[in-house]
Amino acid sequence: MNIRFGKTITSIVTSAAVVLSTAAAVQAVPVVPNFTQGSMTSHTETTSKVTETINSIDYSTGWQYSVSGTNVSNNGAALLPPTTNNSVVVNPLGGTEGTVTSSATGLNFNNSNFTITNPGAAFQFTSTYQGPGVTNQTVIQRVTEVQSVTDTTSIFTQ
Repeated sequence: MNIRFGKTITSIVTSAAVVLSTAAAVQAVPVVPNFTQGSMTSHTETTSKVTETINSIDYSTGWQYSVSGTNVSNNGAALLPPTTNNSVVVNPLGGTEGTVTSSATGLNFNNSNFTITNPGAAFQFTSTYQGPGVTNQTVIQRVTEVQSVTDTTSIFTQ
């Protein structure tokens, strides 16, 4: 019985030595994912709002005056009335910045006196005057709202 027992032990030791020598020769194996396909979804929403105001002001710094007619007279006075200084303040519409204050020379018509030369006869008289100041103001205001939606799906397989 001793012999048999000794053989068995020897046999086990021999087997363990073979396992140890085999383990040293093993190489690394690459890791492979255990899935075959997949997907990823992304959803993005963006909103932007832009308010634009365009304020255009046309401003005259001088004056224009004309007078014409038939059967009228200014009693020998000069046709051009005396000048006067005018102060103008412009407050833009739409609540935007840019108040403008300026001074310009205009005409004073307080002493202007035209009369009909021959009463009862036909007559024609035209007088036009455009003094310094705002001649036109245009305010353009627009609001632009842009909404962007992006949906992305990525699908991958092995």
